Amino acid sequence: MGKYVVSPTTHPTDCGRFRASFSVHRSQGNGSYCRVFRFDKAFASREAARLFAVTQGWLQTCMPHPPTC
Repeated sequence: MGKYVVSPTTHPTDCGRFRASFSVHRSQGNGSYCRVFRFDKAFASREAARLFAVTQGWLQTCMPHPPTC
C-alpha cells in the first residue's frame, strides 16, 4: 500500500473462531520500519478476519492520524 508492505494474517482460536493481525514494513535507504498489530476480536470466518486485517492495515498506512485499535 504505497511505500509500505502490509501483510495480513489470520490465526485460528481454540473455540473454532479466527483472530486477525497484520504487519507493516517499510524500507528506505539505511533505515527500516516494521510493526505488528494483533487484535483481540474473534471472527466467525477466516475471510472476515482477513478482511478486518486488510482494512486496519490500510487505515494505518493511508491516514495521517490513524485511529487507535
